[in-house]
Amino acid sequence: MTVRRAWVVGIAAVGSGLAFVLVLVVGVYLVAGNLAGGVGRGAVGLAKGAVPAAYSTLVQKWGNLCPAINPALLAAQLYQESGFNPNARSGAAAEGIAQFIPGTWATHGVDGNGDGKRDVWDPDDAIPSAASYDCELAKYVRSVPGDATHNMLAAYNAGADAVIRYGGVPPYSETQNYVKTITTLAETFAAPVARVDPSQQAAGAISYAQSKLGTPYLWGGEGSAEQGGRFDCSGLTQAAYRSVGITLPRVANDQYNAGPHPQRDELLPGDLVFFSHDPADSRAIHHVGIYVGGGYMIDAPYTGAVIRFDPIDGSDYFGATRVTEDGAKALPARA
Repeated sequence: MTVRRAWVVGIAAVGSGLAFVLVLVVGVYLVAGNLAGGVGRGAVGLAKGAVPAAYSTLVQKWGNLCPAINPALLAAQLYQESGFNPNARSGAAAEGIAQFIPGTWATHGVDGNGDGKRDVWDPDDAIPSAASYDCELAKYVRSVPGDATHNMLAAYNAGADAVIRYGGVPPYSETQNYVKTITTLAETFAAPVARVDPSQQAAGAISYAQSKLGTPYLWGGEGSAEQGGRFDCSGLTQAAYRSVGITLPRVANDQYNAGPHPQRDELLPGDLVFFSHDPADSRAIHHVGIYVGGGYMIDAPYTGAVIRFDPIDGSDYFGATRVTEDGAKALPARA
């Protein structure tokens, strides 16, 4: 890995009450690197709480069913399809956490929990079925040149015959985007195995958030003129990153999937820091702020408070995300 490094310095001086003074200089790190071993290869763990606890054991087990997939890749597909909602139903009649259409389920659904039934609404069946279907597709296109995981995902989107006919990922923009989306999302669900690349947009996002210090909190606030320029927590982080050209989802628990997840002792200014009611489930995240260094964040805390500096270390601290442009683009649009 080649690293070209500038520097990041954050200095926070804390006075009494709300009197905070922050001097922050953020340089740029340019690092080339990807998930070690490549998507679909080697032992891949799941990032902390990225998959709801009710499904993490299933995803970890069945995500290792064949070499073309891994737990993070399977998690990315489930998140893309349903947001881990076992009751999801689409306008195209796709059903359950893995969004099988009835015809595909009839052919490829498996009895994952051995209870004698194949139930598309039961994650104990649907998650194993999703992994099994991926592996069947991978087997079908195994003689095609190129990356086995990319070919499997292309077969999932465009059909195995198209992958065979074109000798790899077909030249369809929808299929190529699908392959990129899932492999990018997989990196956000995987536990990092190496140093996480810093964001080049972090300084601008922090600068935007600093400019809003003292602004009163508004639940549902996105900073519009009609709202008096006020924000809630995820409205502030969304606006801060929008100011540097990155579009984040509206809610905090989806923002968690906008990039890889540095450990607490690896935090850099600009990382998003999250707080959850459930330490094992990112879907239970209830608050987000922008890390500025020294154990502090800028956040919009709650009704009656203003945007301010707050410490990040508390009993509900969940984890962090280093926002990337590709990671944000890969996230599905949700209401």
